[in-house]
Amino acid sequence: MSDESPAAPNLDGTDAGGAPMMMVNAQYVKDLSFENPNAPQSLSNQSGEPNVQIAIDVNADQIADKAFEVTLTLRAEGASGSDQLFIVEIVYAGIFSLGEVPDEYVPPLLYIEAPRQLFPFARAIVADAVRDGGFPPLLVQPVDFMALYQQRVAQMQAAESDADGEAATAPDNGDGKDGDEKQKFEFEL
Repeated sequence: MSDESPAAPNLDGTDAGGAPMMMVNAQYVKDLSFENPNAPQSLSNQSGEPNVQIAIDVNADQIADKAFEVTLTLRAEGASGSDQLFIVEIVYAGIFSLGEVPDEYVPPLLYIEAPRQLFPFARAIVADAVRDGGFPPLLVQPVDFMALYQQRVAQMQAAESDADGEAATAPDNGDGKDGDEKQKFEFEL
């Protein structure tokens, strides 16, 4: 007997038939900024490790029938005491084509797997930019995009349940977009 239910995706990015669920068509730097606001004083007064705050933002826009632009924004601010040392921000994007996947797998692919594939490239560019700005390379630790996605979904569900007497929300159409063309998840590390 065969199982009629759709097969769950494999961990290697393919469906049960071996076809790729998601393909990277292109990846590119969409925006890159580095600021060294207190140079040259900030370069000569480096004592100890700077305090670095990192923010991560993931966004996905549908650009064609099964194609999405996923942007990963990394912003890092380094400070030593009250002195701002550097600010670096990158918007690194990729164009991803999805195969024949069930609608419930689309948001996890776009907000977990796609940024997971983009992250190493964005991380390397940030490390080089900070190093080229006169500081030791900033090595951003790997990010658990699954945990961040689950946390954000839980926050969205809590916000929806809190708004139960207020304006009606758009119905969820199964693709994780809540009737909206654009999803944006922002995470603070």
